[in-house]
Amino acid sequence: MAQADRAAEELRGRGEAVAIVPLSTAGDRDARRTFAEIGERGIFAAEIEQALRDGRIDVAVHSAKDLTAEDSPDLAVGACLARNDPRDAWAGPARGWAEVRQGARVATSSARRTSQLARLRPDIVIEPVRGNVETRLRKRSERGLDAVLLAGCGLDRLGLTAEIGFRIDPDEMIPEAGQGVIALQVRRDEEALVASLDDSATSAALHAERAVTRALGGGCTTPVAAHAAPLAAGGWRLSGYVDRDGTIAIREVEGDDLALLPARLLEALR
Repeated sequence: MAQADRAAEELRGRGEAVAIVPLSTAGDRDARRTFAEIGERGIFAAEIEQALRDGRIDVAVHSAKDLTAEDSPDLAVGACLARNDPRDAWAGPARGWAEVRQGARVATSSARRTSQLARLRPDIVIEPVRGNVETRLRKRSERGLDAVLLAGCGLDRLGLTAEIGFRIDPDEMIPEAGQGVIALQVRRDEEALVASLDDSATSAALHAERAVTRALGGGCTTPVAAHAAPLAAGGWRLSGYVDRDGTIAIREVEGDDLALLPARLLEALR
């Protein structure tokens, strides 16, 4: 809803009349099983995409990382809002890795976060957690956990920045493809409805990141990550991560043309 409110505000600012239509998804309703147990990527998007096809809504607002790897032939991402903080956040009292105790208990149901956290700190005990952001924070207290790993942008959008002990640099934990990006999806050939909201740099980054994770077969069960970041001196850095049954590859490539970097990164990862 916080993401939908932001998109609606942007559209209203351009003279559009907007009504928000709340929808529930499989990922919302099943807050007990892990993402891997429910199914592949798309559990937070399928019902919203169907409402778009049925004409019940005209714009679907997604966290870009929840979209399936393959684009639907009848739908299109018409715009990406300017990217928010893509970093993962340590939602707990520690203010840095040095303050994280040995054997700390940390909750996440993300295969990507689980894999990268185990690589960074093998001593940490990782426990599954589901539910919305407020529920996960409550479970942290109820279960006596040291932290919950969440997307920093989600906590920021909900006014819960104070819950963040520290944010994890992408050089340490590569974010999910599309993390921090709000994607506005429309029926194909209706992109003009939202095109004026598009942030071109964010769209380019999302396209590159998704190209990498799509090729690697990323989803709820395979730990993969890709992140594109602009360089201070110009150009881009594209980083990637894949964990195949415990065999981990981490690579990054740089260049001026972001569209050319996914192929180079995939070759390096392979």
